[in-house]
Amino acid sequence: MVMKPTVVLYPLAAMGHVVPIVQLAKLFIRHDFDAAVVLMHSHLKHPSFDPFIAGVSATQPSITFHQLPPPTDSVANPASQRLIDSVRRNNPQLLQFISSYRRDSDIRAVVLDSFCADALDVTAELRLRTHFFFSSGASDLGVFLYLPTMHAAMDVSFGDLGDAPLHYPGMPPIPASHMPSHMMERENEMFKKMVRMFDRLPDADAILINSFDHFEAEAVETLRSGVCVPGRRMPSVYCVGPLVVDARGGIGERKEERPACLEWLDAQPRCSVTFLCFGSMGSFSVDQLKQIATGLERSGQRFLWVVRAPPSGEAVNVILHPSEPDLDALLPEGFLERTKQRGMVVKSWAPQVEVLNHAAVGGFVTHCGWNSTLEAITAGVAMVAWPLYAEQRLNKTKAEDAMREGGASQLAMLEVIAKDLEKF
Repeated sequence: MVMKPTVVLYPLAAMGHVVPIVQLAKLFIRHDFDAAVVLMHSHLKHPSFDPFIAGVSATQPSITFHQLPPPTDSVANPASQRLIDSVRRNNPQLLQFISSYRRDSDIRAVVLDSFCADALDVTAELRLRTHFFFSSGASDLGVFLYLPTMHAAMDVSFGDLGDAPLHYPGMPPIPASHMPSHMMERENEMFKKMVRMFDRLPDADAILINSFDHFEAEAVETLRSGVCVPGRRMPSVYCVGPLVVDARGGIGERKEERPACLEWLDAQPRCSVTFLCFGSMGSFSVDQLKQIATGLERSGQRFLWVVRAPPSGEAVNVILHPSEPDLDALLPEGFLERTKQRGMVVKSWAPQVEVLNHAAVGGFVTHCGWNSTLEAITAGVAMVAWPLYAEQRLNKTKAEDAMREGGASQLAMLEVIAKDLEKF
């Protein structure tokens, strides 16, 4: 019996990483590979995680999912570090799985999420060809690949530099304040982990990027030249994006009952609605939610707004364990009633790709997560950038460039919204 060539994919246990790597798995399927997606154990899974996996399994039988058992040890690190820490703790389980799986499979390569750099120890031990998948853009990858070099050459933290420009090879200067918040202090443990993680990416056989040459031609050329990893070998770089979920399917790409927000959009004029959504982890305080509501009400514009429960605990603007929001308690008294003729508020989640591709949507207020950015660009929807965490401030420049290419009517509407929101 001839075994079909197989690619094993290993994402970080977060929706923003799992969704694009599943889309990548579909590309391998189209080229006559089997795809096995291995899911590490994590206590921080988003509520939509399991429904997404179930939906893909039902519609894409050529993609198999394999859940690793929980690691035997446990840690009590801050929540912002747990996902990265969980990679090394899952290495023994990953080693056992791949060792067993390869007995009956022709594994040609392993694709590791770039945040799973510690799993390189496993693939090196098994002598398997290994690619890293970077789920964000080529510009971001260039910044992070150069980070170990910049860190070695500096003796101050990014947080001490304010808006002073940081110079990266082949890229426009980036204000130091645009770096991710958890990387502002060089002695911060998370910053050290990030430096070590990105220092390992050049050890792969290749790096796959969720972008496309036409969108980031200069950044891709810079990466391929090797100047971002001076003195080291630069792996082959391939753009495999944009990896965007099909707008005709739901979160698991299985057609279910049509969400009420799409029915509501059907009744709105073309390009008249501003969509506000801030990703699977983005959130605002109660006071911010009330002020955003005030801005939307004053703007007089139609809107579809996804509201998530405010954060609790240690992470600002990030929810790792989201709860169902109580809209009556979170929003100004009477807001829902006063705006019901031109606005709709959705709790926690909306089918973002379908919403962005709806004819009624003319603008997108976004946290600038890379998945959201690509989804808006491929849908041709102008964006207002409101970065919250991670690399989103780096992404906003790309979002602004895309918005400038939008129609005048879209920009006029967005300027009205932006003026009311910027004061908050």
